[in-house]
Amino acid sequence: MRCRSIRLRQQGHPERSAAVARQLDALAGYIATPVTTRRGLQARLHYLTRSTHALDAARAAGLNVTGRTLRAWQAGTRTPSRKNLAAIEQAYRTVRRENVARYLTARLNRDGRGTRVEIHPLNQSQVDRPRQWAVELRHLNVRNWDRIVGAWAAGNDRELDEAWVDQVIDLGSQWGQYEYCTNIGFAA
Repeated sequence: MRCRSIRLRQQGHPERSAAVARQLDALAGYIATPVTTRRGLQARLHYLTRSTHALDAARAAGLNVTGRTLRAWQAGTRTPSRKNLAAIEQAYRTVRRENVARYLTARLNRDGRGTRVEIHPLNQSQVDRPRQWAVELRHLNVRNWDRIVGAWAAGNDRELDEAWVDQVIDLGSQWGQYEYCTNIGFAA
C-alpha cells in the first residue's frame, strides 16, 4: 500500500483534493441564482463591473467583450450567448476566488492555531467484508492554509492536490487510507 500511495502522489491526482475545493467553494459564498436567469446574470455582471479593478480581473479571467456589449447586457437590451454565459460564470468564479482568498487564509490559519478538519472516509458498503479497510472519521488540525487556499484561488488543481497531500501525511502511518475520501468538513 505504501508504494502505491507514493506512486499516486508523484503522478498527481487532483481528485484527491476535490473535497477540499468543494468546501472552499462553499465558504466563498458564490451567488446562488444561476447565471441563466436575469437576476443571476445581473448580479454577476454587477460584481464584475463594479470597479475598474474588478473589470480588469474579469478580462484577465477570460471575459473579453466590449464595454458596449456589457452595458447592453446590463440594460437587458441584449442577452449573452451560451458561450458568453459560460465565460461570465467562469470569470465571476475566478474573480470571487481571488477576492476571498486572503480573507479565507486568515480565517483558516487563525493566527497560527489552524482549523480543525473532519475527514470522512470512503463509503465501503459495496466492498466485500474481508476487503474493507478499517477506517473511521478522523480529525486533523491544519495550521497553515496559505498553499492550499492559494492553489484553490489560482485554480491550480495539481498544486492544490500536492498541498492537501502534504497535510494529510500528518495523519501518520494511516494517511494513505484518508487520501481519497467521501467528504471533508471545516468552517471559517
